[in-house]
Amino acid sequence: MQIARVVGNVVSTVKNESLEGRKILIVQNLTEKLEPIGKPLVALDAIGAGIGELVFWCRGKEASFPFKRDATPTDCTIVGIIDSDSHIFNGEA
Repeated sequence: MQIARVVGNVVSTVKNESLEGRKILIVQNLTEKLEPIGKPLVALDAIGAGIGELVFWCRGKEASFPFKRDATPTDCTIVGIIDSDSHIFNGEA
C-alpha cells in the first residue's frame, strides 16, 4: 500500500458494466513527508474517499480484492482513508 491524496474526480459516460455506480478518483502519490511525487493516477474508490483526503491505495492483483475479482477491471484501488497525518512523519529523517 502507498499513501496518496485525492486530487480529483473522473467522469465517464461509457465504462465497463462492473464499474457502474463506482466512484473513480485521481490520486497523487506522496512521500513520507507528504510531498507530491510522480504523476497522478486514476484509482477506483472502494471506501468512499473524497477530494483532499489522505488515502491508502494498492496496485496489481490486490487492487481487485475489494470487488468481485474476475468482474472488476482495476489496477489501482483506494482501500483506506487516513484520519490523521500526525503519526506519518515525525520530523526525523
